[in-house]
Amino acid sequence: MQILNPAEWTKPKGYANGIAVEGRQVFIAGQIGWNAEAAFESDDLVDQTRQALRNIVRVLAEAGARPEHIVRLTWYVVDKRDYMARNADLGKVYREILGRHYPAMTLVQVASLLEDRAKIEIEATAVIPSAP
Repeated sequence: MQILNPAEWTKPKGYANGIAVEGRQVFIAGQIGWNAEAAFESDDLVDQTRQALRNIVRVLAEAGARPEHIVRLTWYVVDKRDYMARNADLGKVYREILGRHYPAMTLVQVASLLEDRAKIEIEATAVIPSAP
């Protein structure tokens, strides 16, 4: 995996500007903060983020992939101010579930998500490296 950041650019914090990799691609649909029974256990953004990231890791496992294989995340939030205010807590949850691997990321505020209680939805793309 090659992290792409032009030398003259400031190094990004908590994400990569780009990643180049070869291997088996895994695409994960947007995951929200509900459990395996499709039930929300919390209406808190941080709790829902924790669950959404756990859901991503679980789907990755189905493909034989791990968090370090993630090359892109797209985060959809319904309240960017809540996201910014909780940034430190969200960072802790991110590192707890995905470690210190920071793929290319995009964050978008949306008017709403399909599930009314959802505060966040996260899509993932992973690439399992080809065997040498």
